Amino acid sequence: MPQPLHTVHVRVNDAATGQPTPVRIRFTDSEGTYYAPFGRLTEFATGCGEDVGGNLQIGSQKYAYIDGTCEILLPASGCIVEVSKGPEYKPIRQEVMLGPGKMALRLTIERWSDARKDGWYSGDTRAHHLTPHASLLEGAAEDLAVVNLLADETTILGTLDPVDDEATRRFPAISNILAFSGQRPALEESGHLVVVGTWNGHLQLGTLALLNCHRIVFPLKFGGPGGFEDWTLADWCDQCHRKGGLAVWTKSKSLKDSRLWLKDSKFHCGEALADLILGKIDALEIRAAIQIADWHLLLNCGLCVPIVGGSGKFDNTAALGWPRTYAQLLPGQEFDYRNWIEAIRAGRTFVTTGPLLFLTVNGQGPGSVINASSGRAKVHVRVEVKNAGPLEMLQIVGNGPNRSINLRGKATGVEVESSAIFEEEIELPTGWIAAAVYLGEKLGLASVFAHTSPVYIQVEGQKPKPAPQAIETVMKQLDRALAWVQLEGRFQNQEQRERLSKIFWSARDALMSRARS
Repeated sequence: MPQPLHTVHVRVNDAATGQPTPVRIRFTDSEGTYYAPFGRLTEFATGCGEDVGGNLQIGSQKYAYIDGTCEILLPASGCIVEVSKGPEYKPIRQEVMLGPGKMALRLTIERWSDARKDGWYSGDTRAHHLTPHASLLEGAAEDLAVVNLLADETTILGTLDPVDDEATRRFPAISNILAFSGQRPALEESGHLVVVGTWNGHLQLGTLALLNCHRIVFPLKFGGPGGFEDWTLADWCDQCHRKGGLAVWTKSKSLKDSRLWLKDSKFHCGEALADLILGKIDALEIRAAIQIADWHLLLNCGLCVPIVGGSGKFDNTAALGWPRTYAQLLPGQEFDYRNWIEAIRAGRTFVTTGPLLFLTVNGQGPGSVINASSGRAKVHVRVEVKNAGPLEMLQIVGNGPNRSINLRGKATGVEVESSAIFEEEIELPTGWIAAAVYLGEKLGLASVFAHTSPVYIQVEGQKPKPAPQAIETVMKQLDRALAWVQLEGRFQNQEQRERLSKIFWSARDALMSRARS
């Protein structure tokens, strides 16, 4: 027989304030049946752009986002409640027996880490199809200080015949374009804010997140079936930069092809690679650890480009902030959107799917430049890593010899919280150095990872010499993209073709100049 259900009033308080706080929550019975709070659904859409917000499904597990309070029908025989609030809060998993007359459930969630005290604020650089209000709720529940909600051109299912429900097709649509806020929050509340920007793209040439842009930069898309290559990503970057915007090279919707480029395949980097070489792109989005090796290749070319983490959330199967960007404000700086953006531009970032990772070289953090007297420098490297769970491997990476430190059994802490500190004097060549931590056999295959942006080491006034093999690999990618422009691109006239081609020739010249320096 079905179990009798009772209406239960639920409240989740933040231990620091004693007040209700937004969280991700999950109720199940002994059979694994999921119970949704009032206003949420037990069965909900998981397709791209379909009713996104408030509900979440990861694998077979379903969750609801609440503002800290909710009402729910639960079986009197008891249930299991799970509560989480991003990587800096201790998750709750508790068996609850309601008992006769028990109509209320009170829970308290508490921090085990507070990176904000040291100026580190986390954010998601790219999400889509939520409303601003859903973004604010889910962002606060995942403990994100910033959510960048990006308008983009998409398609939605529509009905051609109001009588015949099966007479449907996909119609073009632009998500959240009316909510565009540019350089100011669309919504904000108690240390959390949502800013609506744009996601601009071309199927072959690449996609960009335009953040902190003072106005919408049109067109949002060009090219494609039946279209012309009558615009460039460089145009988008230039317009974005006019009043302090930030251009981020992003991936497409799918992570099926996760790398920035793949050897011996038809996929190529397009114009975005050329624009990055020319200094028009400010940061590189990392959504999966498998992309990191290609970013290292760019760094080995002498290109100084920080990384950011964005979930690319398009549906209810992705959580905001997975991965996320931590950006460090300057000492004494007030948290606001502009300061957070400028921290990214300066390279004071790390990307993570959970672990917190802090690097200093001679006391200076990511984005810093350390001047050496010769082509090698002896530096003091300090890395601190914290994680809500066990730790496996820490890496010191750069253009010199890499160093791996096995953290199993060496990290201190308890089951829900572990930490480790590595400090050593290391002699390094001029170039770059960063830190990475992961759970898994290899960084490229890890789902749980963190990676800092680099600290750069150079002889004063001289840029480090790029690695010839890295230059050769990137040059091949430029040539492949240039060949597509010259042989396959669709243009209204030869002037348009030459204009786009010139961007690639300029990037080739800049890369060759680095190789000769």
